[in-house]
Amino acid sequence: MDEDRTAGDEDARRDPGPPSGGRDRHETPLERADRNFGELLQELRVTQTGVQILFAFLLTLAFTARFPSLDAVQRATYIATLLLAVLAAALLTAPAALHRALFRRGAKPQIVQMSSRLATAGLSVLALALAGSVLLVVDVTAGRAAGIAAGAGTFAVCVGLWGVLPRLARRALTQAQEEGTGTPPP
Repeated sequence: MDEDRTAGDEDARRDPGPPSGGRDRHETPLERADRNFGELLQELRVTQTGVQILFAFLLTLAFTARFPSLDAVQRATYIATLLLAVLAAALLTAPAALHRALFRRGAKPQIVQMSSRLATAGLSVLALALAGSVLLVVDVTAGRAAGIAAGAGTFAVCVGLWGVLPRLARRALTQAQEEGTGTPPP
């Protein structure tokens, strides 16, 4: 049982919700919110590790022997990327703070909705931070044009895998459900 439940939750009407693979879950709205929040936390654990590694990498760069030789554009890229990594970390950890602030207030559906938006924003900012990191490293090692190309390519890969691919998969699943098969084509 989740700590956010209130006394009347046990009597809540069971809601079958959307079908999942052709089967109804038969869960209450609060049970669904609990499950969704648990799934979101698992996703955040994966992304948080990447953000922490990126942030640590960026922090150590300023203390390397080669850092003073960076030109003005490289320094600006470094600062912008460092700040983007900080913002990504803040957005991806905000759901924990939100949950803590609304703990035991019966607000789990609102926590899930706001946390999902924070996670989406965090992934967007993380894509920019990753692209900026690649831009900086390749700029320093192979030149500005190569750095810009590598940074743009990194951003495109993130957008493709994190934005376009999920939307295509959702569209295929929706079409399959409308056709009655319940599963997307391979």
